[in-house]
Amino acid sequence: MPAIHKLSAASLARRIRDGTVSPVTAVDALLNRIESRNEQTNAFITITDSLARDAAKEAERAVENGARLGPLHGVPVAVKDLNDVAGIRTTFGSELFSDYTAESDDLFVSRLKDAGAIVVGKTNTPEFGLGCTTDNRVVGPTSTPFALEKVSGGSSGGAGAALADHLVPLAQGSDTGGSIRTPAAFCGVYGFKPSFGRVPRANRPNAFADHTPYSHLGPLARTVEDAALMLDVMAGPHPKDPFSLPVDGTSYLDAVNQPIDDLRIAYSPDLGIYPIDPAVRDVIDEAVPVFERAGATVDRVDPDLGCTQDELLDAYYTFIKVHWESLFDDLEEVHGFDPRGADRERLYADTVEIILESDTVTTREYTQADVTRTRVYDGLIDLFGSYDILLTPTTAVPPFDHGDHPTTIQGTEIEPLRGWLLTQPFNLSGHPVASIPAGQTDTGLPIGLQIAGHRHADDDVLAASAAFERKRPWQESYPALRD
Repeated sequence: MPAIHKLSAASLARRIRDGTVSPVTAVDALLNRIESRNEQTNAFITITDSLARDAAKEAERAVENGARLGPLHGVPVAVKDLNDVAGIRTTFGSELFSDYTAESDDLFVSRLKDAGAIVVGKTNTPEFGLGCTTDNRVVGPTSTPFALEKVSGGSSGGAGAALADHLVPLAQGSDTGGSIRTPAAFCGVYGFKPSFGRVPRANRPNAFADHTPYSHLGPLARTVEDAALMLDVMAGPHPKDPFSLPVDGTSYLDAVNQPIDDLRIAYSPDLGIYPIDPAVRDVIDEAVPVFERAGATVDRVDPDLGCTQDELLDAYYTFIKVHWESLFDDLEEVHGFDPRGADRERLYADTVEIILESDTVTTREYTQADVTRTRVYDGLIDLFGSYDILLTPTTAVPPFDHGDHPTTIQGTEIEPLRGWLLTQPFNLSGHPVASIPAGQTDTGLPIGLQIAGHRHADDDVLAASAAFERKRPWQESYPALRD
């Protein structure tokens, strides 16, 4: 049998159910691996050693007693440190919350636990998730295991690194502008942002915050099957989420085995508005024909999103400022912090900038942002009128050195914090979209390919992803397997 850390979540779950592997053995093996390797990537903020081992013992007793077992029974998972797990600290990547302990589970965490999953730790994230790379004052930066001097992406950078370094088989992420897909691309793993509302949230006091822009919860994994397995557990309506989607009878695990012969696929190397590094373009161009070999029809297209990249980013930043304003109000009203005054020095400069700018957004600016958003949405639905799937690069650049955000691509100046992402259009529109490992540059850095589908056609995205994986598996590409 392969070592525990080399097993997929689906394989590990099967072995636990048939008694080949015990939950205690699985959890012990991965906790020991986390303890010995976490220092090199900084994937985890918190390791839940004793709680996880206790849960593993309970899971083992359930197996021994012949109890009914959930689909993730005994499988170790990681939760992003923006989300609550009862009895474990949630830092939000901020020094302000370095000692804050959650009293209850977030909704999706409860579902994972009900399915038998065991939380072994909280993964690193930038402060309040406000970054496309992962660094904070709590534990510092997270690196991609492919090159420790380079960023893992963000804001689910700890999740991506933990998977690529084989510390866990499953990790949860959140995505408001690419925060699942960017780490997936930079760490060579699979990340899936479902349709908006597919995975419910129970946000309070503001249940309506997540539509500006669309913010999503979703799985990251090393295989498409594992991501589908996790999504089956996380998805489904909940009365506390006004945007949650009804059950449509889809099994995402079954979708992995769907043929793609009837899928019409469009490929845009730049979405018409993004400069692309040649190292990325070369990998993506070489990967796209794989879908034809899997049976699909692929056409090169030039979509019209109705705006420039600068206009899209302006709209996105307007929504981000509005989205986070309620968070900053909570810092004051709920937690007693003063982010605009006495506690300002304890926050990252980028966080402070958004706090101050969130106070200045006008109704006119917000309305104009919605107009831009509508143009982007219309451009995408026009394209999806002729195609089932849209392929694009996930990022315009390969992973870069810590503290060295790109400022130009092919001589074109870009906004350094987010101007190298092709991810935000799908947060403005709510379409399901994944990032899949497309290959590596000549220097061995991973490159991600986005696979987007019709709104609510999450199964098509998973089917296309799995078809690519079958033709060109990537599971043997991880540096961790050479250690």
